[in-house]
Amino acid sequence: MNKNYILNTILATEDDAIVVIAPDCKVLFWNDAAVQTYTIHQDEIIGKPITDFFQDEDLLLLYVLKTKQPVKNAYHRPREDKHVVINSAPIYNDNNELIGVVSIDRDVSNIVRLNENLLSTSTELNELKRKIYMNKEETPFSKMKGRSPALQKTIRIARKVASTDATTLILGESGTGKEICAQAIHDASARRDGPFIPVNCGAIPEALFESELFGYERGTFTGAEKQGRAGKIEMADGGTLFLDEIGELPKKMQVKLLRVLQENRVFRIGDSKGRRLNVRFIAATNQDLEKLMNENKFRSDLYYRLDVIQVKMPSLRERTEDIPELANYFLKQFAAQYQMPVPLLKEEVITQLVAYKWPGNIRELRNLMERITVLAENGYINWEELTQHFNLLRKKVEQKRITDMSLLQEKEELEKERIIQLLEKYNGNKSVAAKKLGISRVTLYKKIQQFKINTC
Repeated sequence: MNKNYILNTILATEDDAIVVIAPDCKVLFWNDAAVQTYTIHQDEIIGKPITDFFQDEDLLLLYVLKTKQPVKNAYHRPREDKHVVINSAPIYNDNNELIGVVSIDRDVSNIVRLNENLLSTSTELNELKRKIYMNKEETPFSKMKGRSPALQKTIRIARKVASTDATTLILGESGTGKEICAQAIHDASARRDGPFIPVNCGAIPEALFESELFGYERGTFTGAEKQGRAGKIEMADGGTLFLDEIGELPKKMQVKLLRVLQENRVFRIGDSKGRRLNVRFIAATNQDLEKLMNENKFRSDLYYRLDVIQVKMPSLRERTEDIPELANYFLKQFAAQYQMPVPLLKEEVITQLVAYKWPGNIRELRNLMERITVLAENGYINWEELTQHFNLLRKKVEQKRITDMSLLQEKEELEKERIIQLLEKYNGNKSVAAKKLGISRVTLYKKIQQFKINTC
């Protein structure tokens, strides 16, 4: 089988835009994803200088071509409407002569726009909620539905926290309502008239994180907005910054965030002076941060800065007495949204709901109530539909487990084959093989034992 055909097919079907240029800047390769990303067809661009289609200052390829230095996970805006994360490197032949540059561009425009829309929507929602609270006999914590001792203990602590500016860490499984708790703390605080800025640390690509969180000065990098841009921390000035999934924060950003917490000053990219801030920080995670610290994935100094006050959101398994109230609340909510009758919960249905383990917590219960509202017949919840949901969920969990195992086995087979190939190529020299694999000799020895590779 011709390896060139295989390689060309792989490159053509890759979701990221792949571009290769020669030393004279002429385009040698332009895959289908590049066509989709930049709306330029192969027939138009291949064989022509890439500078005919982009401004010189908007091309990181030219920087790599000139400096011969690779670029890794760089945020870039080659066009006003395009946000990409780029990995680019020079290409050399066997004689160590530069023969071109390759660039792999991941289009993150939709993610950037989504973050901007979420910020705008969150600000508007915060203002609307504030007005609602002023006109109704509700408190900010009314959204946290339930009378269970576990939830009421959480609310009591959160109320005390709201009366201070103390940095707060909210712990709890996914789907327990950590953001709702953070929003309630903000709305009940003296900062209620200020912005509430949520940031999902697990949803932002690492290359975009610094500019999204800290902002940048004008002219800092190619494709940046000419007037510069405030980051999420700066936007929260006078209010609250909510850092959800803080365990996903990259190590480099952990250092910068720690500096903000220590100095109450934010430094945009390209700014050496910084700006004074008045921001209250609330972080949340469903991970074990102490375990991450032991694994050197989360800084201990940042952890102790964030963990001034700890609030724990109980799982739905710890507050099963709240399930009927929550279920009825969601049913009424979706019935009003879809203009349908509110389905009635029979006793046998409530029993089943309370007995279920709810791995997805409140989020899963809410999604189920939405589904039931739409599919209910004659004003009652269909028992078979409810049972079908639980059975379907179990099948999905089992299927995911099987798929994960299959992918792991496939990965290990490919890794084993690669190790065998390199050991054969370099006559059993483990130091060279480890270097080519990008791992230490110790790790290579462990993998040889794991895969039972015969090195005799």
